[in-house]
Amino acid sequence: MTDQTLTSPANQVAGNRASSSWEGTPGPGETLRILHLEDSELDHELVVLNLAGDLPWTVEVTRVEDEAGFHEALETSQPHLILSDFALPSYDGLSAFRAAHERLPLVPFIIVTGAMGEEVAVDTLRQGVTDYILKQRLERLAPAVRRALNEVEARISRERAEQAVRELNTSLQARLEEVERLRNIAERQSQRLEVQAKQLEEALNMQKTFLAETSHELRTPLTALHGYLRRAEREVGGSQTLLDAQRVAENMTRLVNDLLQLSRGELVQSIEMHFMNLGNVLRQVGRDFGVRAPEESPEIVGDPGRLTQVFMNLVTNAVRVSGSPDLVHMEVAHRPGEVEVRVVDRGPGVPDPIKPRIFDKFYRGKEAGSAGLGLTIAQQVVVAHGGSIDVIDTPGGGATFRVRLPTPDEEDE
Repeated sequence: MTDQTLTSPANQVAGNRASSSWEGTPGPGETLRILHLEDSELDHELVVLNLAGDLPWTVEVTRVEDEAGFHEALETSQPHLILSDFALPSYDGLSAFRAAHERLPLVPFIIVTGAMGEEVAVDTLRQGVTDYILKQRLERLAPAVRRALNEVEARISRERAEQAVRELNTSLQARLEEVERLRNIAERQSQRLEVQAKQLEEALNMQKTFLAETSHELRTPLTALHGYLRRAEREVGGSQTLLDAQRVAENMTRLVNDLLQLSRGELVQSIEMHFMNLGNVLRQVGRDFGVRAPEESPEIVGDPGRLTQVFMNLVTNAVRVSGSPDLVHMEVAHRPGEVEVRVVDRGPGVPDPIKPRIFDKFYRGKEAGSAGLGLTIAQQVVVAHGGSIDVIDTPGGGATFRVRLPTPDEEDE
């Protein structure tokens, strides 16, 4: 087996590189490796001479003479193109083509022969041989080599493009299936949400209807109760017991009116603001529920009845969740421009996920102590006073509701 490079008359030994993949046509000025199966040294030299100067590459031609050498070259070399005589003493071009095609299916194979009938030539092409050149027409060899390399590059590019299209189609099909799957999921979820929305709307309508009907039903006996209390006051004279009963009845009437307004989607109304002693309100609520109240008596501008309703609601909830009024107390803290009242309990506390929701209308939470509307009313009353209300954890366990109300000095500013 011999090598011959057109830039040098000396033969070179081919490198031991074997691959069944196509590396691609070398770039201009790079080396084009050709494997030549030819038993005639003279014919080999003629092939090399006809390739000289007609190709844009440095051509390296490796010559083998028989089947064994050809098979060895296929295993150890990595040709870009194969040239083969058709008839050799112990081998033939078609057998060589089949052996090359099995190992290097992408490498072009050109038969260079002295004589070949037309039927034989057509048969070789039909079996997959790239081209054939007659030895007496070697001037056609260089163009045939260029054409063969261009064809294999074009075929590989076409196959790559087709593979890319197939992969793209597969990807698009997968995406379409995923989109369809997500669409079906979204449609099912939408249907479930529609059902849930209808159920929620029905539940809210039932709540509003219940509140409206209950409020109307309660207003009649409360009106009668007010009348009986006024009559008792006229007949037996004023007493602290009657005054407390009248105050509780007024609070109940106010609560019923609030429930009626909320059931209509309205805000709490009928707030009458004037100077008041907040300490008196806190101590009165403390007496009613047996809860310790602060001795401070801060002066603010507000509605005593409405603020009594706020702290009654907070204290009632605190006593209920704590289980005893001994576990509940109220505190007062003074801040720049405002006074802060804290209703502190030692109950189970309010979990963090629930804290932002306990003032929502109709939210009922055992942990929060919310009855659904009491805290909503309290928040609306506090906000109407220009203040704020929130809940934090009590150190050591429990919940602390903080009500902040502006002082007269801040109002004047």
